[in-house]
Amino acid sequence: MSGYYPYGGSGGPAPTPPDDKGSTALRTVLLVAAIAGVVTVVAGLVIVLRSPDEYGLASNRDALTVQAQPDGKATGQPEQALFQAAPDVPPPLPQITPAPPMLPSTPIRIVVKRLGINAPIKSVGLAKDGTIEVPPPNDPNLAGWYRNMSTPGEAGPAVLLGHKDTRTRPAVFSPLFKIKNGDTIEVKRQDGTTAVFTVGGVEQANKKTFPTQRVYGTQENAQLHLITCGGTYDRRTGHYTDNIIVYATMTSSYRS
Repeated sequence: MSGYYPYGGSGGPAPTPPDDKGSTALRTVLLVAAIAGVVTVVAGLVIVLRSPDEYGLASNRDALTVQAQPDGKATGQPEQALFQAAPDVPPPLPQITPAPPMLPSTPIRIVVKRLGINAPIKSVGLAKDGTIEVPPPNDPNLAGWYRNMSTPGEAGPAVLLGHKDTRTRPAVFSPLFKIKNGDTIEVKRQDGTTAVFTVGGVEQANKKTFPTQRVYGTQENAQLHLITCGGTYDRRTGHYTDNIIVYATMTSSYRS
């Protein structure tokens, strides 16, 4: 409102105050115009953001993938890759020199400290259908040693089996899927020695394509192969679809 001065100021006589009704109408018009302008700007931004390519605003950042954080706090540590190979490929070895094999001795207990496994071992043979027997389900904290193979610590593969769960509770090898390369497994033997094995690989194999040669084939070093169930539980058959197989090599021993 140019030319308006406060009453008693310079520039001539005081002007007549503006009409209240006219002032109110003018303010209303200006307010509506301002709101309309804001709405127009917001609508334009929405259109541009929805189609950035058409307005030259697309960024290469949209195509970048988020990398895992080195400290593992933001996204967690990546899962260890499972061992995968043809059935006739030898078992994976840990990055450590194998220890010389020992004389045979019956295993009596298996201990995997990091997983909280500490269980007695029972000798098992073949079932009537030709498959390896499994420990009785009424004792969930019990592992089975297949007595037709090497004893743990002896040259060749020693095979231990254990249930993943029973109808009512987890069983001895329930946490086995969490084992990692480099973990150690101890097997206490009847002769008073403990064979220490280092994990070199973990495999999940479909039971229909079980790697028989890799698990039971002849080996020069003292090896330990742990077997339990994995994959999906098939309610129709009452069995899991896969096996979890842990491959470990003896890297030391001590007298208990």
